[in-house]
Amino acid sequence: MILLKSIPKVDKFVSNPAFKNCSKQLIISIVKELFENLREEILSQRIDSINEEELVSKTLDKYNQITSSSLKKVINATGVIIHTNLGRSLIDKNVFDRVKEIATSYNNLEYNLEEGKRGERYAHISKIICKLLGCEDVLIVNNNASAVFLVLNTFAKNKEVIVSRGELVEIGGSFRIPDVMNSSGAILKEIGTTNKTHTKDYLNSINENTAMLMKVHKSNYSIEGFSQEVGFEKIIDMANENSLIDYYDMGSGHIVDLPYGLQNKEPSVLDYMKFNPSLLSFSGDKLLGSVQAGIIVGKKKYIEKLKKNQLLRMLRVDKLTLALLEENMKALLLEKYEEIPTLKMLFKTTDELKENATKLKNEIDSLCKCSLVNTSTLIGGGTTPNQRIPSVALSIQIKNYKPNKIEQLFRENKIIGRIENDKFLLDFKTIQDDEIKIIVEKIKEIING
Repeated sequence: MILLKSIPKVDKFVSNPAFKNCSKQLIISIVKELFENLREEILSQRIDSINEEELVSKTLDKYNQITSSSLKKVINATGVIIHTNLGRSLIDKNVFDRVKEIATSYNNLEYNLEEGKRGERYAHISKIICKLLGCEDVLIVNNNASAVFLVLNTFAKNKEVIVSRGELVEIGGSFRIPDVMNSSGAILKEIGTTNKTHTKDYLNSINENTAMLMKVHKSNYSIEGFSQEVGFEKIIDMANENSLIDYYDMGSGHIVDLPYGLQNKEPSVLDYMKFNPSLLSFSGDKLLGSVQAGIIVGKKKYIEKLKKNQLLRMLRVDKLTLALLEENMKALLLEKYEEIPTLKMLFKTTDELKENATKLKNEIDSLCKCSLVNTSTLIGGGTTPNQRIPSVALSIQIKNYKPNKIEQLFRENKIIGRIENDKFLLDFKTIQDDEIKIIVEKIKEIING
C-alpha cells in the first residue's frame, strides 16, 4: 500500500518540463492509462519500486508512438513493380506537384465555371478518357471492386448474370466474384466447367430472367493445357442478339502495348473498345499506373444509369484522386510515358538496370560482399500471372549473417528486398535512380551498427 501511495499525482506529473511541447490532453490520457497499469502491477506484486524518470520516459515513448506517422516511405527492392503491400503504382513527383495546387485550394470540383452553376465531378476527366479510349462515357469509383458491385447492383439486382465457372475468381482479401454477386443482389448463373466453356453454354443458359453476360479476367492465375474460353467479342455479339448487357471486369486492363511478349497475356482496353461493348471496368493503380480507382467505361445510356444509383455517393472519389487520374490519363493521351513510373519501370532494359546495379556495387564493394545477379521478377498486382520478366539484382552478404538476418536489417531500415536461392537480393527493376545514394548510406549504418 505504501508503494501505491508513491504513484505521482497526475496533475503534478504532467507538469514535468519534459512534456512542455506535447499535447496536454494526450499526455494526461497516456499517464492515466500508464498509472492504472502501474497500480495493477503493484497489487499483483510484479514490481517493488517506482522510478519517476522511467515513468516520464515511458510516457514520452508512448506519446511518440501514437503521434508518429504509421505510413512510411520504403524503398521497394523486391523487383515487383505493382506491389500491393507497398502501395502499388507510384505517382511521378512532377505530376503530384502539378496537382498540389488543386488539393490545397478551393476548386471547381462540382461547379460549372462557364454556366455558373452546379457541375458534375466526373466531367473533369470524361473528355480525356473518352478521347483516349473511344468510349461514349466514363464513371470513376474508388476501386474496381466497387465498379463490379455497382454494375451488378444497377443492372442485375434479382436477375441472373451468366459467368463461366473458369472465371469465378478470388483475389486478395477474399474478394470473391460469387460473394460480390450475392451482396449486390445479382443471381449467379454458372456455366461450363473449370477448364472449358463454349458459346453454346452461354446461349443455352439465357432465359427471361437473364440480365447480363459477364466476363471476368483471371487476374492472379491462369488455366493451361486442355482448356477453352469464349472471347469477349463473341460475348458482346451474343448479348446484342439477345438484348442483354455485356460486361467485362478486366481487373488490370492496359492501354500501352506491353513489352516482353506480355501483350496477349493481359487484356487491352483499346482492343476491346473496338467492339463497342456495353461496359468495361478496370483498376487505375495497376497497369494503368495511376491512383487507386475503378474506371467504368462504355455506352452512355448505361453509364447514365450507373450515375443514378444511390450507392454511387458511397463509392465516389475525391478531388485529389480525380486530379491525379486526370494528369495520368493526359500523359497517356499525349504519350508522355515518362510521367507514368509503372510504365518507366516496366520498359527499363536490363542494360539500364545493370548500369544502376553496378553504380551501387562500386559504392559498397569495400563495405560488404556483393555481386550482380541476372534474375527475373513479376509485374505484380495480380497482372500477367505466371509470367516473369527479366531483371538485374545485387546479391548482398554482410559479415556472417544469414539471408533472413540481412533481410531483417534492411527491412528495419525501410529497404524491402527479397530472398532467392538462399541469397538476399536488391532487385533494380523497382529501385529508383535517386534511391541508390540512400541505400549506400543505409548499408553503412547497418554495418557500423
